[in-house]
This record gives sequence, structure tokens and C-alpha cells, in this order.
Amino acid sequence: METICRDLRQIGFKLKYVLIPKMESERKNEMRHWDLWGPLLLCLMLAITLSLSTKEGADIVFATIFVIIWVGAGIVTLNAKLLGGKISFFQSVCLLGYCVFPINIVAVICAFLGSSLFIVRIILVLLSFCWSTYSSVGFMGSLVA
Repeated sequence: METICRDLRQIGFKLKYVLIPKMESERKNEMRHWDLWGPLLLCLMLAITLSLSTKEGADIVFATIFVIIWVGAGIVTLNAKLLGGKISFFQSVCLLGYCVFPINIVAVICAFLGSSLFIVRIILVLLSFCWSTYSSVGFMGSLVA
């Protein structure tokens, strides 16, 4: 139980760093300690949220989201390594996985909004995409160089 609570606290700290992406030296050091539990939970949450909000083909939506996130993180990590980055594979996948959190928040909000407020949903999705991109570029830029 102590290990689970410690891991959940670490996930919470890393999610806070994604929500407030201004990097300080302590945050850089904290993000160097990778784990895959948080990214796995966030990926599952996003895939479940999006698959529950669709009427047909929920299994295809779930599998597609899951594969896109993990293969995409792997490709970005491979690119960073080939460009001479000093970041480990799992550290990069961890950082990119945590940066999906803003998209998770908006997916849950959009699931409750329904299909009636299409323009609001588009704006929220664009904002969350920009937020996630800003967080990931900030983390990867400070750790890859």
C-alpha cells in the first residue's frame, strides 16, 4: 500500500508540472525520474473516454488511440535519440505520456457537453492540443539538449 501511495503521489507531482509547465531546476530533476504507470493510466483514460463517447466502433477507437499514443511517443523518442539527445527512451516516453493530460481533461469535458456545442468543443480541443504541445516542447527541450 505504501508503494502504491508513493507512486500515486509521484504521478500527481508530474501532472502538476504538466499543468504548470514553467520549468525550474527541481522540476527538471523530478522529470528525469521516469515511470510508465502515469502515462499508461492517462492513455487508458483517454482511450476509454473517447471510446465511450462514440456510438459505433468503440473497440476500434480504443485501439487506435492506444496505438497512436504509444507508437507516436516511440517515434518522437527515436527522432530525439537520432538527433543526439541525451534522454533515455523510457524517460522520453514518460514525458510525452504525461503531456497527454490536458487532452484527457478536455475529452472528459467534451463527453459531458455532448454534440450540441460543436464550436466550443473545437476551441477546447485546440487549446488542449496547444497546452500539451507547449508542455512537451518545454520538457523535451530542456532534457534533450
